[in-house]
Amino acid sequence: MKKILSLLSNRLFVVAVLIIFQLVFMMAFLYGLGEMYRNANMIFLILSYVMVVYVINKQGNPTFKVAWCILILILPIFGGIFYLLFGDKKVPKALQKNMLASIQETLPLINQESTILSEVEKENYSAYKQFTYIWKNTYFPVYQNTSVEYFKIGEEKFAAMVTELKKAKHFIFLEYFIIEEGIFWDTILDILVRKVSEGVLVRVLYDDAGCVNTLPANYKKILESKGIECGVFNPLKARLVIQMNNRDHRKICVIDNNVGFVGGINLADEYINKKVRFGHWKDTAVMIKGEAVWSLTIMFLQFWNYVKKQKNIDFNEFKLKVDKIDDIGFVQPFSDSPTDHEEAGLNVHMNLINNARKYIYIETPYLVIGYEMQKALSLAAKSGVDVRILTPHVPDKWYVHLVSQANYLPLIREGVRIYEYTPGFVHSKTMVSDDVMGICGTINMDYRSYYLHYECGVLMYNTKALLDMKKDFLNTIESSIEITSEDCKNETLIKRIVRAVLNFFAPLM
Repeated sequence: MKKILSLLSNRLFVVAVLIIFQLVFMMAFLYGLGEMYRNANMIFLILSYVMVVYVINKQGNPTFKVAWCILILILPIFGGIFYLLFGDKKVPKALQKNMLASIQETLPLINQESTILSEVEKENYSAYKQFTYIWKNTYFPVYQNTSVEYFKIGEEKFAAMVTELKKAKHFIFLEYFIIEEGIFWDTILDILVRKVSEGVLVRVLYDDAGCVNTLPANYKKILESKGIECGVFNPLKARLVIQMNNRDHRKICVIDNNVGFVGGINLADEYINKKVRFGHWKDTAVMIKGEAVWSLTIMFLQFWNYVKKQKNIDFNEFKLKVDKIDDIGFVQPFSDSPTDHEEAGLNVHMNLINNARKYIYIETPYLVIGYEMQKALSLAAKSGVDVRILTPHVPDKWYVHLVSQANYLPLIREGVRIYEYTPGFVHSKTMVSDDVMGICGTINMDYRSYYLHYECGVLMYNTKALLDMKKDFLNTIESSIEITSEDCKNETLIKRIVRAVLNFFAPLM
């Protein structure tokens, strides 16, 4: 009985039920019109055929287009209406307009020194092109005088984060997709409350959908009662025209504009293996110190400005003097936004794969990829590049894992080596190539990260952390199993059919 009452009072469950109710009501209404007026069904059919022609001819990912065309033709009476409601996957106009305004306000604060890009160009032209792409399309520059420390497991990031937060003197910014009460968050929260009493400005921003099952609905007020400024991104609402797709999937911690954390690790106990859900949780992050932290500060302020609807803010008050860093290498934190129609996360991944000469090692929780990514991985492998991908053996979402596995065989046939982490779940999102180029961030290899979510990452060239990433990958696959073509072929027919169907409709999930 307690479980039933808990489910009925769950905010996500209530929102889902209300949306389903609206959808059923709409379908019943349309069906009723068809029964009452003979011409109604014909109008709906014509609309569906018009939508198919429109989808085929519009610009966009062909995988999306094919999936939607099939769905519309399977349900011709309702298909056209469904596409009008859900199909375009555009960011809601209000969200797009306000977010773009917030981003544009900060653009004058970020400048790219031409000498830095010129130096990269002399050392490595491929790296220069990658950095230039990000700068020209996401407006985040390349930095020197920045150190990068790689954490191969959540426990390491947790320890470093606690240490650095205790040193805060001016401000702390936290932006996370998931926050959950427990050892991890409670430890962080105690420090935040203490810092507030010391006069430190503390701001926390979390995604409403990400925290719907992990935090109370009134948690914003709870934090504010402790003196912590709080914002909630894109609150869940029971609307049929769903706006829940565009989530803030970023994980950013900024301290005094001098220390920043980015990676896959949320503020919840499974990320530090204090709570076991899917076996051992393998996740990664990086800590950067120095000049590049300014881009993370700007990223947070862009979202904070949007959520709080604040104007005429002096962002420069947060550009505090940073410690002198003598580490070698170049660092480029960047953010990917669905509001600008530039798939930066996807393109950065593609560039890393296409420019790899000797090897590229990839860790991702999901391998839900389209034709263009599959061809990039295959072409790299067929060109002699050592392409290896690490995915989970214990999934967090069984249906997504089946889609990932559906992509194994075509890649393995072309020479890509795929491993599953047998102790549990891999949540890290990293790529490292040729000892000189790599990325650590929040971007999964799936449609949601590439096209719908707000994401971030740190692109690195010639930093010491890259060798640590390579070493960690090679050590981790020692605890993993390599998937062979025989393994894929030996699966039951029913499982292969389910995989194929789910893989086909993956872009719509």
